[in-house]
Amino acid sequence: MLRGLNMDRQLMISSLIDYAGRNHRSTEVVARTSDGVVTRSTWGDVSDRARRLAGALAAADIEQGDRVATIAWNDHRHLEAYYAITGLGAVLHTVNPRLHDEQIAYILNHAQDVIVFVDPDFLGLAERLAPLCPKVRRWITLGPDYEAFLASADPVDEWPLLDEWAAATLCYTSGTTGHPKGVLQSHRAIVLQTWATCTADGHNVNSGESILLSVPMFHVNGWAIPFAAAMSGAKLVLPGSDLSPEAIVEWINAEHVTLSAGVPTIWLSMVQHLQRTNQDIPTLRRIAVGGSAAPRSLMDTLEDDYGVFVAHVWGMTEMTQGSSGRFTNRVESLPREEQRRRQAMAGREVFGVELRVVDGEGNDIARGTKTPGELLARGPWVAGGYFGIETPDSHTADGWLRTGDVATLDDEGYITIVDRAKDVIKSGGEWISSIDLENAAVGCPGVTQAAVIGLPHDRWGERPLLLCVVDRPVEHSAILRQLAAVVPKWWLPNDVAFVEEVPLTGTGKIDKKLLRERFAGHVWSDAAN
Repeated sequence: MLRGLNMDRQLMISSLIDYAGRNHRSTEVVARTSDGVVTRSTWGDVSDRARRLAGALAAADIEQGDRVATIAWNDHRHLEAYYAITGLGAVLHTVNPRLHDEQIAYILNHAQDVIVFVDPDFLGLAERLAPLCPKVRRWITLGPDYEAFLASADPVDEWPLLDEWAAATLCYTSGTTGHPKGVLQSHRAIVLQTWATCTADGHNVNSGESILLSVPMFHVNGWAIPFAAAMSGAKLVLPGSDLSPEAIVEWINAEHVTLSAGVPTIWLSMVQHLQRTNQDIPTLRRIAVGGSAAPRSLMDTLEDDYGVFVAHVWGMTEMTQGSSGRFTNRVESLPREEQRRRQAMAGREVFGVELRVVDGEGNDIARGTKTPGELLARGPWVAGGYFGIETPDSHTADGWLRTGDVATLDDEGYITIVDRAKDVIKSGGEWISSIDLENAAVGCPGVTQAAVIGLPHDRWGERPLLLCVVDRPVEHSAILRQLAAVVPKWWLPNDVAFVEEVPLTGTGKIDKKLLRERFAGHVWSDAAN
């Protein structure tokens, strides 16, 4: 092999904060702490304080490969920990506080965390967890305790030179089936996926943006945006614990936010608030929506009424971003209705993540067909396994990740997620997409949230039950008429039930396992039989 004559420079997360600290020292990082205090710092401050925190961690005998956990909201101290822990060569383990105590204790013990940084909001949680986690040497509260720890040692002069394949971050899946599983990402993987996030086909994160990070930093590393903001030098707004629509709108207008990202429920609530209060969000240009399907009606309202383009993207803990929400040149020239049909899909295959769809026998399903199958993925930032456990069914024999999604792919790589494999409804031998039914139901006047689950049926094996949250009286028949106009007749739910709320998992997705348990004794109406 004839080798190229390039310099041998490792891809390390510390290079991101070094770049931001050198070239964007005065660019703002605005944050709200859990006690409601708004702080204004800069990328220069984050860089300096991350070096000081790394010095304190080194003085506390944290070594390369040690796991250091955070249980925290999005604020400047959490951001500093992102860079101090990884820059030192330890592993940043972001913990989702929305999980059950037993799950969090399992995660901390399985990861063998030695230090845990805790937001003051979660002190009660930490007190309950401490007796269950004997390997944790120290719990540090992100307040005066953190500041004292920060001041206890000198900052590191230089970040250590690490192998780019060294472990950098650890995120656990939500564990809806069995124990949560740890996704261990390398420095190389993080830098590569961050580059993808900064490309126009990613989230187009660039130095001209003011980004409101509505995605929790404990969820898939905040979709890589804390890293991408440093790589690009973008202004970063960290909203803390308050993600109410009032707070979101206030942040957007006060900080001239141009870009944000989050799950659909955040934007549904924001739109309802804007409509109630007759407010506007003139600076916001784009949002990335993921985690679950965004209703077509939401995307239409955001773009038509507020001038906000919605990039619908798909990803998972095992890979962060796996698709692009940007239109191709050909799609840009299509009629608006055709564009929106693609916009309602889950984006298209982004460079760096290869996708394929297979049938039940593992045979490839050709792109461009409407036959759904299991979606597989591989790439340099896709998980090749799970930390500390053997999961032989998680990957195919030739190394592709089983995503757990049922999907189709078209000729341009656009992804249509039919359902999660465990949620798809099998009725009379045919598949019904609960996602399509939910999106159609939310388009019905008065319906603010919807969930569809499959329940046993004597004749058809399974049939769909539609659960709706409404903000005004709505007739069952009106909802079914709305659905009948956009889905096959045999997809129509056998029953409609109204509920006060739709339960969500710790990662903001509809908790269908809980709903199936809750409605396990449901008796179909006479019309349903």
